[in-house]
Order: sequence, then C-alpha cells, then structure tokens
Amino acid sequence: MQPISDIELERAAGFRAALRRFLVRTEEIASAAGLTPQRYDLLLAIKTGPNETATITDLCGQLSLSQTAASELVKRAEQAGLVTKSTSPRDGRVSLIVLTEDGERMMIETFVGLRDERRQLYDAMSAMGLSFRALLHSHDDVL
Repeated sequence: MQPISDIELERAAGFRAALRRFLVRTEEIASAAGLTPQRYDLLLAIKTGPNETATITDLCGQLSLSQTAASELVKRAEQAGLVTKSTSPRDGRVSLIVLTEDGERMMIETFVGLRDERRQLYDAMSAMGLSFRALLHSHDDVL
C-alpha cells in the first residue's frame, strides 16, 4: 500500500468540504434566481456553446446526461420560458437551443452570485493539485 501523508489527507478533506459548500451554495443562489442547479447547468452550457447555442447531443456530453434526460430537461426549460428551440439551418433534423432573455438573465444572476464560491473552490483545487504534484514527485524519487 502506498503511504499517505497527513497533508494529503487534509487537502483532500478540504477539497471535498469546498466542493460540498459549492454545491450547497449553487442550489441556494440558483434557487434565489428562480432556477434549479440542473437548469443553471443547462443554461450555462447553452450560453458557452458555439454562437451561444447547443444541441441535445452537445448537452448530453456537457452535462453527462442521456439523450432522454437532456431532452426532458430542455423540454421543461422551454415550458418555463428559459430556452427556445429552432431548426438548424445546416441539418433540418437537429434543433438548436438558445436562451431566452429571461433564461439569460437568471443564468447570469446565478453565475455572478457564485463568484466567491468559484474562487474558494479554485483555491481548494489548487491545494489538491499541490498535494498531487508532491505525491507524484515523491513516487518519482522512489522509482
């Protein structure tokens, strides 16, 4: 069994705690903006897609969802007035999904509200990265 340092364990615990805080705060801030965390993820994925659009296939990859789950999520978001669908000019079988004005406003409100949480999560990830790099270098010394 590989030796585990106390600092490695502490950084892993700190990262896990930061991740849990991030997820809890995402739920709180998204809810305050009128979104679920899953809808926030959907809107963010669409906003960052090519030309601020996405297809169901794009969303399956981005959100790690099955096609059925992604389609249902988009359908519910469309019914809530957060997104619209239109036929792709390149392929009539494909729908392009875009944010509505309300969808963009709610996504941005949530995104801005999570700035501090993203910074804290980044710090925790950086600390974990240091731990992993130290572990890798210690293994190089043994080899």
